[in-house]
Amino acid sequence: MRATLARHWPEYLIEGTGLGLFMLVACVFGTVLGHSASPIVRAIPAPLPRRALMGLTMGLTAVSLIYSPWGRRSGAHFNPATTFTFWRLGKIAGSDALAYVVAQTIGGIGGVALAATLVGAPLAAPPVSYVATVPGVVGSAGAFAAEVVITFVLMSVVLRVSNTASVAWLTGLCAGALVAIAITLEAPLSGMSMNPARSLASALPAGTWPTLWIYLTAPPLGMLLAAELYVRRRGLARVFCAKLHHDTTQRCIFQCRYAELATARGATS
Repeated sequence: MRATLARHWPEYLIEGTGLGLFMLVACVFGTVLGHSASPIVRAIPAPLPRRALMGLTMGLTAVSLIYSPWGRRSGAHFNPATTFTFWRLGKIAGSDALAYVVAQTIGGIGGVALAATLVGAPLAAPPVSYVATVPGVVGSAGAFAAEVVITFVLMSVVLRVSNTASVAWLTGLCAGALVAIAITLEAPLSGMSMNPARSLASALPAGTWPTLWIYLTAPPLGMLLAAELYVRRRGLARVFCAKLHHDTTQRCIFQCRYAELATARGATS
């Protein structure tokens, strides 16, 4: 474990920093697009177009992180549910998975803390409330179901696209698009988390403890169900790596067989 930490700490640092940056952007734009005193809220009072703007912002942020040199190095999980699912698929060692989850959790908390320092009171004021994820019009049971569905769809797309030679490079774009769509359309149901560390980071200062269990359990469940279905349909051998975007110039710390996929892509091009 100690030797692994010594070798792989750059990837862990990237995972924490990446989710921290994502949460910083979420908090800043959540305040700009959600606080009652914001000029944008006054100019666009309807919530749907403002959610669309938020979705576009966070989708682009996700895409930027995935395709960045950092994201290409760590695999751009930035989400304990994603890491746990790839561990279940045998693509990431247990020690690395644990370190990823710890780093993601610390990074998310740090990103919200930095945003609170920069933005101040408007970030804490309702309805922004540190961009906390809470059940919406469908209640807790509906929010749980909605989180399972959106994470099931996300992981299903990630596995199918990233493990198909001709379109693997589109994985990050697909993931970003799904984030944007979910924020726009699904947020009124569950707040749109998809990510236990993301929800925990907001819940700590917001105090939204009673429903936090939804966001700690539903995203891993949805992704694990997607992985189970994928393996049953295509086989475990059709999972080549745990990176969302594989760059052969960056090292890979996973149980990686990406060279086989790259060879298949070359043979079909």
